[in-house]
Amino acid sequence: MLIRRPADIAPSEITDQTIYRQRRNFITGAAAIGVSAFLPTQATASTKLPNIKKSAYQVNEALTPFKDVTTYNNFYEFSTDKSGPAIIARNFTTRPWTVTVDGLVHKPMTFDIEDLLKFSLEERVYRLRCVEGWSMVIPWLGFSLNEILKRVQPTGSAKYVEFTTLLDPERMPGQRYPVLNWPYVEGLRLDEAQHPLTLLALGLYGEVLPNQNGAPVRIVTPWKYGFKSTKSIVRIRLVESPPVSSWMRAAPSEYGFYSNVNPDVDHPRWSQARERRIGEFLKRKTLPFNGYGDQVASMYAGMDLKKYF
Repeated sequence: MLIRRPADIAPSEITDQTIYRQRRNFITGAAAIGVSAFLPTQATASTKLPNIKKSAYQVNEALTPFKDVTTYNNFYEFSTDKSGPAIIARNFTTRPWTVTVDGLVHKPMTFDIEDLLKFSLEERVYRLRCVEGWSMVIPWLGFSLNEILKRVQPTGSAKYVEFTTLLDPERMPGQRYPVLNWPYVEGLRLDEAQHPLTLLALGLYGEVLPNQNGAPVRIVTPWKYGFKSTKSIVRIRLVESPPVSSWMRAAPSEYGFYSNVNPDVDHPRWSQARERRIGEFLKRKTLPFNGYGDQVASMYAGMDLKKYF
């Protein structure tokens, strides 16, 4: 048996005490979900998405295996453990589902998930970097969020975009515990949301988005830490002031509004200078803007990225 002394454990591997306490409560209460939540479901019709075209947005790196992408997840609405969402979200129902886009727009609209699947979907291979220090390379399926924003026509006073996850503790049992102030809320500056790299994702690896990865629709902003990419979205609201995100509200000294991947800005409890790609043993250097600096750095010209972390 390998016994690890405290000095051997990296700070990024230590669970915050608040999360640890909530995790114990969650595990204790998990039995109330019912045994059926942990049993395999019957085979369903093919989950493959048809007519996917290749995108120009590709990372020429080895893909993270599908099994790892779908069994190592941050999705606190289901569990604070990385392996928990794949089990607990197995029977999560994603039909019917609508996404409302409103706020400071000329033409507020509500999109059914089936309508979103009719958009011209493309495969984009993006890096995903999480604040805890791990990363993946994933072939996402979707289209630029701006395709939706153009349809609703933002007003001149719209400066930010707020994203809200479904609030339903019956379907998302992690929301029964105050790990965060539910529902999950995140935000982007309008120009960030309109950037062609910002993806409205509906699938990965050629298939519809797995429940544990944010089904049925999520955001992917590849130059920001993963928690900025809201999962299971039900509302997109255009606003004038910066939204206060869930993690900003929970720990404002640790999580800023921008949350761009920046190896020069440490998390208060660990360094962000290096990362471990899931499936690899050795760590690698963290790239500024997660390697997307050529595409997005101009949006932050003149900003102090240590102050505006």
